[in-house]
Amino acid sequence: MEPLIITPKTKIYDLLEAYPQLEDPLITAAPQFKKLKNPILRKTIARVTTLSQAATIGGIRVEELVNALREAAGQEHTAIPSEEESSYNYEQPEWFAAETIAATIDIREMLNAGEQPVHEVLSTIKKLEAGQVLELIAPFLPAPLVDKASGLGYAHWIMDNGTEEFRIYFKNK
Repeated sequence: MEPLIITPKTKIYDLLEAYPQLEDPLITAAPQFKKLKNPILRKTIARVTTLSQAATIGGIRVEELVNALREAAGQEHTAIPSEEESSYNYEQPEWFAAETIAATIDIREMLNAGEQPVHEVLSTIKKLEAGQVLELIAPFLPAPLVDKASGLGYAHWIMDNGTEEFRIYFKNK
């Protein structure tokens, strides 16, 4: 079996399956990932989160994270093309108004119970009528979920409250 080559597209789950010893270096690089010690979260969130998304969640450069993990796994450093500006919107958009919030989903309890919130969130987003907004409350930036919703054509705004609470607002474009 070929060894896993660590790249920005490597899923966290695959990384830790191939290199369990990288759990501590990953947590050191992005302390938000200490939640990976929870086996339930490891089987859910880690399966859909790439290292590129993990770097975003951890607030570090993807090249820095990937090369730290490559080094710890005995792989050579690699040049990673710098990505374009973040595709995440942190500036309040003109379309946002509190009265347009049609539903709120707090995924913190779901995550603590080991549940994967993607399907419930996407199902709710798809039910939004024109002009309506979904408010999502999360303990960290759910980058895979934001990426998926953006790929489906939904606009978003991320509000980082700086207290391990993110509010992400989704709207039909």
